[in-house]
Amino acid sequence: MRFTRIITLLCFLSFSASAGTFVETFSNNDLEAWKELVHLNKASGSWEVINNELHAVSRETFRRLLITGDNTWENYTIEFDVKPLTKHGVGTIVIAARVSGAWVVSCNIDDRVEVIDGEPILGTRISCDYGDWHGIEFISLHSAAHPLLRLDKWAHLKLSVQGNIVTFWIDGKQVMEPTKLVILAGVQAFDGFPDFLTGGVGFGLSK
Repeated sequence: MRFTRIITLLCFLSFSASAGTFVETFSNNDLEAWKELVHLNKASGSWEVINNELHAVSRETFRRLLITGDNTWENYTIEFDVKPLTKHGVGTIVIAARVSGAWVVSCNIDDRVEVIDGEPILGTRISCDYGDWHGIEFISLHSAAHPLLRLDKWAHLKLSVQGNIVTFWIDGKQVMEPTKLVILAGVQAFDGFPDFLTGGVGFGLSK
C-alpha cells in the first residue's frame, strides 16, 4: 500500500489582529479545536495525537487539511515543524491560511508530473495558490523547483498573510517572496471567489 505519514508539531501562530499568539502543542492528546477539510470533498483521513505529536496518514492522492480558526483571524503567521516518516510514490505536504469554508490559500511541497513534449516528467516543486478545495479552480501565486522534505528529518514551515500579501519560508529560507494575492471577488469569470482577507489556518498532506 502506498501512503505518506507525517508528524506535525504546531508551534506558533501569531495574530496581529488580536495582538496575541495561539500555540498548539497537542498536550491534551486531542483534536477538539480542529476539523478536517478534504480536496474535492473526498473521504476523511487518519489523524492521531501520540505523545503530544500529531501523526497523519494519507493513502489517497487528494489533499487533506486539518484546520482551525475562523473568519475573525486576519493578519498572521502560521508556522510548524513537520517530519515525513514514510513515502511511497507521489506525496504532498501542505500549509494553509485564510481558510474560510472550503476557500483556502495554500502552499505545497510535492512531486509533480508534468507533460513535456508528450512525455510525463516527474519533478519536485513548491507551489502556492488559492481557490475552492471543493472545486478545481485555483489561482497560482508561485511555482518553482524545490527539493522534497527529507524523510525522518524535522523541517520548519512558515506562511505569512498580511493584507493581500503572502510570503512562504522553509527552514528559515524565504522560498516565495512577498506576493500579491489578487482579489477576484466581483470579477465575472470568478463569481463566488471571496476576498481571502480573513480566515483560519491548516496543514495537511496527500499520498
